[in-house]
Amino acid sequence: MKSLLRHLLLISAVISTILSTPLAAKTLADVPLANEIVLSEQALQLNGAGIRSKFFMDLYVGSLYTQSPSQTLESVLNAPRVAIRLNIVSGMITSEKMQDAIIEGFDDATDGEPEAIQPQIDAFMALFSAPIAEGDQFTLEAVKDLGVTAYKNGEKQATVEGEAFRKALLKIWLGDKPAQKSLKRAMLGE
Repeated sequence: MKSLLRHLLLISAVISTILSTPLAAKTLADVPLANEIVLSEQALQLNGAGIRSKFFMDLYVGSLYTQSPSQTLESVLNAPRVAIRLNIVSGMITSEKMQDAIIEGFDDATDGEPEAIQPQIDAFMALFSAPIAEGDQFTLEAVKDLGVTAYKNGEKQATVEGEAFRKALLKIWLGDKPAQKSLKRAMLGE
């Protein structure tokens, strides 16, 4: 009887450990993607993820985290809180190249008229002035009617305020002229 009780306690402990361990939803380009992330004490679920590539080279894994499943730009823009996470998988990405890509992304997201949010863009671009290395992770927490808080490798960098800025930033990956159409579809879970 004691032996049976010990086995049951052992099985219970193993199951408890398994259930309390965060599991990765999947892996892309050797980057494990969490099913859930917590930012500002709010849980967000993995909505979708894909790989940004150029000339057949993987550059980064982009993932979208939401409070509830979102398959359209409108649902993401109307959500109270979402996050885009970029995991750098190529040493080819430098600060300069990232800045150039983001500037181009804001230009596309604003239909060539970024002037109205230029001060916010400038503040955001300063976050990418430090060297970028393979393995770096950027998390962009977008909160409706507030703006975007940026994290690098889990450390909070800064918050850039402004609703128009928040929408334009999300459109870089999810808008009509996204960084890459296949990445947009993957992030929206299509």
